[in-house]
Amino acid sequence: MPIAGFRSLLWWSKWSKKDWAIAVICFAFIFFVFSFFSDSWYAEHSGINHTFDLNPANDPDMVDLTLLQNAKAKGALCLDGSLPGYHFQKGFGSGSGNWVLHIEGGGWCDTISSCSWRKMTPLGSSDYMERRVHFSGILSSDASQNPDFYNWNKIKIRYCDGASFAGHPVGETKNGSILHFRGQLIWEALMDELLSVGLSKARQALLSGCSAGGLATLIHCDDFRELLPKDATVKCLADAGFFLDEYDFHLLNLLFCT
Repeated sequence: MPIAGFRSLLWWSKWSKKDWAIAVICFAFIFFVFSFFSDSWYAEHSGINHTFDLNPANDPDMVDLTLLQNAKAKGALCLDGSLPGYHFQKGFGSGSGNWVLHIEGGGWCDTISSCSWRKMTPLGSSDYMERRVHFSGILSSDASQNPDFYNWNKIKIRYCDGASFAGHPVGETKNGSILHFRGQLIWEALMDELLSVGLSKARQALLSGCSAGGLATLIHCDDFRELLPKDATVKCLADAGFFLDEYDFHLLNLLFCT
């Protein structure tokens, strides 16, 4: 008797794939209906307004991409030959003479195949970059979240050369692949443009970056200092930009190594 009773509890084990699919759909529908009415009841009785403005056009921290129009003449190109870019939000009030520049991270490519793949992504081509990005953290204009830099001129530098803005145009064609390793030229063209729109008059300036962008900050910090007025306060902040030439003990590498 106990065995028969136990078997009766396993009636679902004989379900076909179609039965399982129907059951899952029904469960999802019931869960959705329950969640909908629960949220409606809570909103009605809690007195909380759940209306949100989802229009990005009304968000002051959505910042357009600017392509470096002077880049092509200077040979400053992304891996795929497209124009490099940046996002610029103008400062205001007491921060109008101060600048914070943040260099995007994204690792390196170190082989023809990895760089060829990379040039079909935002980290290798401006053709794939978002036309607008949301400024947050150190780039936010919200004084409650970013009290030190909220009203500064803020720049997000897009990373598309694959080598922390340190490449030079040497040996760019191999095995039929055309890759533009011109990070140094991108840096120089970018600085020329930013100096022309006000960076040359900076009172305070911070160059920052994370990961590969942090390494770029280390590489270009001295040059950044030399470009700005002698009486300006200039600092550099490299976040996770120091890489050891050692074996990578990442857990995933250990799990999938053969």
